Amino acid sequence: MMKTEKQSIYDIEINDLYGNPMSLVAYKGKKILFVNVASKCGFTKQYKELQELSDTYKDQLVIIGSPCNQFGKQEPGDASQIQEFCAINFGVTFPLTEKLEVKGKNQHPLYTWLTSKKLNGKKRSSVKWNFQKYIVDENGELLNYYYSLTKPMSSKITKYL
Repeated sequence: MMKTEKQSIYDIEINDLYGNPMSLVAYKGKKILFVNVASKCGFTKQYKELQELSDTYKDQLVIIGSPCNQFGKQEPGDASQIQEFCAINFGVTFPLTEKLEVKGKNQHPLYTWLTSKKLNGKKRSSVKWNFQKYIVDENGELLNYYYSLTKPMSSKITKYL
């Protein structure tokens, strides 16, 4: 039986909000904060702080938001509705992926990597709700993850920057 090899996050294929391929390798050399986002959630106001974090640390960090409708159906919109909501209400300029599943049998490979110790080599976790955050270092190594209650500008996150 073959041992499962640790996988590089940069090998994962993902699309942007409009279905165009998005290369994670383009962000090599910067930390990446992955956040599953939703427009109709109690934590939706974190978009504002995520944008602030993005603006403040733009030379060291990229934030990638992944719209997800798995928690309370709080992201019902299509790509243009999501983009418009984020831009108008929060001035979001950081990249957004296609709407994806972060848990369950249709879990996107990105979230399979983020939540599987076998693949990321560091920690096992499960996504509990919208606005859970995973931070990856400049070389694509998982550093840590934080549940929704951890604010984007929290020292738990900014200590890495």
